[in-house]
Amino acid sequence: MDDLRTHELERICLSAYLPVYGADALATAGATCLRARAAPDSPMMNRVVGLGLGPALEEGDVDAALAAMGDTTFYVAVSPDADPRLDALLEARGLEVGLGWMLFERGPLPPPAVETTLAVAEVDTDSAGDWARIVLEGYGLPDACAQMVERVPGLAGWHAYMALAGDDPAGAAAVWIEGEAAYFGFAATRPEHRGMGGQGALFAARIERAVAAGCSRLVTETGERRDDGPGNSYRNILRYGFEERVLVAHRLRRRAAGQSTAA
Repeated sequence: MDDLRTHELERICLSAYLPVYGADALATAGATCLRARAAPDSPMMNRVVGLGLGPALEEGDVDAALAAMGDTTFYVAVSPDADPRLDALLEARGLEVGLGWMLFERGPLPPPAVETTLAVAEVDTDSAGDWARIVLEGYGLPDACAQMVERVPGLAGWHAYMALAGDDPAGAAAVWIEGEAAYFGFAATRPEHRGMGGQGALFAARIERAVAAGCSRLVTETGERRDDGPGNSYRNILRYGFEERVLVAHRLRRRAAGQSTAA
């Protein structure tokens, strides 16, 4: 893949999350520091993105970005197109190898057929709390993140959906749409409703929304394949027509006061 294409996929992912973080997305040293103060032990929620993708990287840029994250456990994305010195500079500062994220893309084709007994409904103000609770549980986030997550369905560009087993909230997902780009995120299913086709139905609803909006680049991401094979999220993404595009490595710094075991 050429550099521009890789940069664009990463840009789409970042652009989707900027309204979620608001003032807690801090531009520094040519990077964006995404800081979730309510979840200081979650590297999924606390990340440095875009470091080393701009002009010549200086060691001071690395130190400034790390300092901006404060006392959190966080990932630093090491893009395939970043300055080739970045990984070594992070290692020298004690950051360990973290879980990489695979970026996927699909074109504006209709979604495959889905068989499920679950219904899908778009989330509104009244159901945003139930939707957020599924996301918090699915990602192991603390209750303190509820306010941040509950805002997502009402943010510019975001459209949230919930899978329902009768009246019981079963699954959650959302899509961000801007111009020709669509980003798929916040997917989670309650354990008692897994294996019922809920995420397939949520993918279908979001794909249809993106295609109807004229999107030509549908993008998502999840943790990389490991030795025991792809996880459920990875398999679902492939099942619904997304293709692997680029693996973004991560370096991990653990907070001094935390006990995070994520890697």
